[in-house]
Amino acid sequence: MFGIIRPCAHHSGDAVIEAWRAHLCGLCLTLRDRHGQTARMATNYDGLILSILTEAQSSGPAVRRTAGPCPLRGFRTAEVVSSKVEGARLAAVSSLALAAGKIRDHAADGDGMAGRPLSGAPLRRVAHSWSTAAERHAASIGFDTTVLTEAVDRQVALEASPGRPLLQLTEPTEAAVAAAFAHTAVLAEVPGNSETLREAGRLFGRIAHIVDAVEDLEEDLARGRHNPLAATGTSVAEARRLCEEAAAGLGLAVRDLELRERHLVEALLVDETRRAVRRAFTDRVRPPGPGRKAVAGLFTLVTCGLYRPEWSSERESPASDRCLLTECDCSSCSDCCNCCDCSTCSDCDCCGCDCSP
Repeated sequence: MFGIIRPCAHHSGDAVIEAWRAHLCGLCLTLRDRHGQTARMATNYDGLILSILTEAQSSGPAVRRTAGPCPLRGFRTAEVVSSKVEGARLAAVSSLALAAGKIRDHAADGDGMAGRPLSGAPLRRVAHSWSTAAERHAASIGFDTTVLTEAVDRQVALEASPGRPLLQLTEPTEAAVAAAFAHTAVLAEVPGNSETLREAGRLFGRIAHIVDAVEDLEEDLARGRHNPLAATGTSVAEARRLCEEAAAGLGLAVRDLELRERHLVEALLVDETRRAVRRAFTDRVRPPGPGRKAVAGLFTLVTCGLYRPEWSSERESPASDRCLLTECDCSSCSDCCNCCDCSTCSDCDCCGCDCSP
């Protein structure tokens, strides 16, 4: 699972966590039901925003089904979004297409498993299968995945041309996310939201791209990989300014949307996006050595999120607290608001302490 939107139970509340989980599990099961078990590896925290946006705009009732016990939910059943819902299907095909694009990008860079001539061949075949499946199933809901695949190709071309400003490198991601966001208005039959959603998607795509670059900066430099900040000479401070400006614009765009249900959309696209930005720029701890993060991530997936490597802040927490669907990014809130970046902590929005000097 990947993405920047990971709500924390400490500040999001039970209602938001339950609704978010319904869409996340719905996306995972939609990938399984329509594309096979392997496709569940493409589950994308950010992709489920498409499912949430479609439902929030739709006039009909929310469609749920009961999912069986799952290790990621502590072996509990849950009411989740049905795989028949068009919003979940859009989230699934977008997640597949983007995951396939990431694999192709790594292959083009000669990076990781995908970049290895022989051992990477199965992974590249999976990427081709996912890309083909995404294109086929997207057509059934009127979405053209070409905008997603072309974005990946443009990204590779831009990265190969030095001397470009950062916002030129983020443009393909912005265009891809904008198209997917706008299509939720088509599915929900609220055409008046299309352009506002396109703007919201463009800004969210910018934030996601830059946050990913910031989080990977040290590891990319250590491994000699391309990183947008290093390639464009953009400082971390400037990257943060761009993210905060985009987050402000995203909030304004969300406010202008015609929504049947606003709370979850605002909680994720506005509040959690701002927290993701803060998290990226205040928790910049040097990641583990080359390859260890990927291996630990795979092992975490296989063991249903119960494993924590030695560099994880959650390593010493009880296993019962280590479910992937309730993992908290500010588990140390009692230690004077470690989850926020304010200078005094008095205006921190994830806990109630007042650490004013």
